[in-house]
Amino acid sequence: MPISYGRPLAGLEWTQFMCHSATGSGWLGRRVLFLLVIILPVAAPAQTQEGRDGTRPDWRRIGNSAIDLALASPATGPVARVWFSEDGARLFVRTAAGRVYVTSDFEKWQPSNAVPPPADDPAGTPLPEGVRAIKSSPSRSSRLYALGRQVLRSDDGGGSWMDLTAYKQRSIIGGGMRDLAVSPVDGDEVVVANDRGVWRSLDGGVTWTGLNEVLPNLPARRLAALPEGGRGIRLIADGIGVIEWAPGEKLAWRPVLDPAAREQIMARVAASEALGAQITALTAAGDTVYAGASDGRIWVSQDKGRTWGLPSFAGRGPVESIWVDPRDPRTALAALSGLRPPFVLRTINGGQYWDDLTADLPHSPAWGITADRSSGAVYVATGRGVFFTRADLNAAAAATNWSPLRGLPEAAALDVRLDPEGNQLFVTVQGYGVYAALAPHRLGDLRLVSAADFSGRPAAPGSLLSVLGGRVRTARAGELNFPVLAANDRETQIQVPFAVSPGSLSVALDTAQGSLRLALPVENVSPAIFIDRDGTPLILDADSGVLLDAMNPARSNGRIQVLATGLGRVRPDWPAGMPGPVDDPPTVIEPVRAYLDRAPVEVTRAILAPGYIGLYLVEIQLPAIVNAGPAELYLESGGRESNRTRIWLEP
Repeated sequence: MPISYGRPLAGLEWTQFMCHSATGSGWLGRRVLFLLVIILPVAAPAQTQEGRDGTRPDWRRIGNSAIDLALASPATGPVARVWFSEDGARLFVRTAAGRVYVTSDFEKWQPSNAVPPPADDPAGTPLPEGVRAIKSSPSRSSRLYALGRQVLRSDDGGGSWMDLTAYKQRSIIGGGMRDLAVSPVDGDEVVVANDRGVWRSLDGGVTWTGLNEVLPNLPARRLAALPEGGRGIRLIADGIGVIEWAPGEKLAWRPVLDPAAREQIMARVAASEALGAQITALTAAGDTVYAGASDGRIWVSQDKGRTWGLPSFAGRGPVESIWVDPRDPRTALAALSGLRPPFVLRTINGGQYWDDLTADLPHSPAWGITADRSSGAVYVATGRGVFFTRADLNAAAAATNWSPLRGLPEAAALDVRLDPEGNQLFVTVQGYGVYAALAPHRLGDLRLVSAADFSGRPAAPGSLLSVLGGRVRTARAGELNFPVLAANDRETQIQVPFAVSPGSLSVALDTAQGSLRLALPVENVSPAIFIDRDGTPLILDADSGVLLDAMNPARSNGRIQVLATGLGRVRPDWPAGMPGPVDDPPTVIEPVRAYLDRAPVEVTRAILAPGYIGLYLVEIQLPAIVNAGPAELYLESGGRESNRTRIWLEP
């Protein structure tokens, strides 16, 4: 039986294997995909020190550096210069941001301190109309390449020219041509730098391929939206707009329409006109709106922007980001990108007074800021990376020292955001894109969440839970034992006993740091579809066992299997902590319904997932006719709805 490693789920490793259905039940037809929980991966010891040495979260990268813009290959951000080494063995690029990279295999890029050579356009060669630069081929004296709106080639010293990149009045490698280099050893090898990255041809420009997928040059500026409701993470990219790394995406970021981002831009424009200033940051919580300007002034409105109070001259540079406590908008933080402090400001009285939290933060522009009010954790994105402190967000206390978060690429951090539960931290790194990790303030500050989606939804009999922030040895509520399934220094998974009754439980946890109690609301059912850390739902094709995502869509009239938790008691009874049986698995008692784009679809069975602990398998029959493209899927049981997930469909 072949074994392969599957996707990590809630910090656990999963093993996939295919097997033919047992002759006894045959409940999944010809083939079944089992995903079995095994032990947690060995993790580095949790670093709780909050000093100048900083902490090192377990970062994971979301997406790559490329964008699908319907060109010859995935694109990326602007590249200003490109050149070969003298022997043609290495290629160098300098991005528009001024960073230089080198490759020798055209697959991996490394940072470099190389300096681009001076321009070497052949003198005396007549330039075709619209062409501003010409490069000769060292190995072919009569061959010339030219840059204009397109890339051109001449094989007769400039007498006649062939357009190499135009197709239906567009360029197949993107526009904004900036530089061109010809290999010193092969006149057919030419590389172009433009506004969409770096492009290479090995046949004199007849065909082109991009070198952008791993070049750290993603033009991301801000986090537009975090994964939610089947949507992937979204970024604001310079010169492009909003781009998304959808759940299950494997190729590149893709441009999307984002009405919320457009509304934010329009609101900032309206505030700029109303206040007579260039508003660079605008954040609202309820009726309260904070507006920060390019000159460091901050205004506050208590009536959704209809009227504004007098501004505070809070800093010396542009206000780049404002975080507002959604429960108490009187508390807010601001990040400024000036050349001198202050870089981080705090107010606890609705902007009447701002105090400086910069303390020992390195002298570097601050671009983004976020916080968790309950713990006082504050994170700031700066030109020197991300820094973390615990500040008093309830009183004007003295500023505290900052700790760097290690492990990110050595580049500016342009934005930082916590998820709504305050559990995961997302960072935008210049050129590299998005990184995410368990928020460092959660280490030692344990929290019970659904293992399916890290939400604080209520539990149900048999639910699988994650204890974020540390290793748990035992878990109990009165006489009930919660089996501990796997644990490391950052996270523990436990299962709720099937015998629990609805209400509020006090769960006693025995941890390495001592004993503590956490409240746990329990309902008869609390459905949740499992998603991985990047937002891909664990939904499988019932016949092939293939995980469904953007690259592997579901088919009309097909059957799919949804892995879920929180569906409550089963018949016959089953003990917690035991994998579901392969033969005659227990059936969910409470009826389960499924909805595809809010229309009901047939649920053929809902059972304990064979080989799983604390998970259920819901099999769904798709209709014979479906619309092509993404669709929203969710479950409902006992009047409770699951999280929204996205699947892709093909007729």
